[in-house]
Amino acid sequence: MSRQVLNAILTQMGIWLNTTETQQLHNELLAYFGLVGATNECQAIENAWQDPYNKREIEEFIKAWLKRRREPKREEIILGVV
Repeated sequence: MSRQVLNAILTQMGIWLNTTETQQLHNELLAYFGLVGATNECQAIENAWQDPYNKREIEEFIKAWLKRRREPKREEIILGVV
């Protein structure tokens, strides 16, 4: 998937990310949908975006990714006797 296609998808969803976040999302989307190294990954994701089921899956992946990124990270503290 080219970043242009991803940017178009994000724009349609009303999401704006910085360049670093867009690149990270791009890489994770390619891996999740099995498109890493595909010969025509750009066309494949565009076609998937047109299909209602795949569109929903892409949207849900992006929303979950954003939620993980925006949640404050919690550090576990292990209390013990020294």
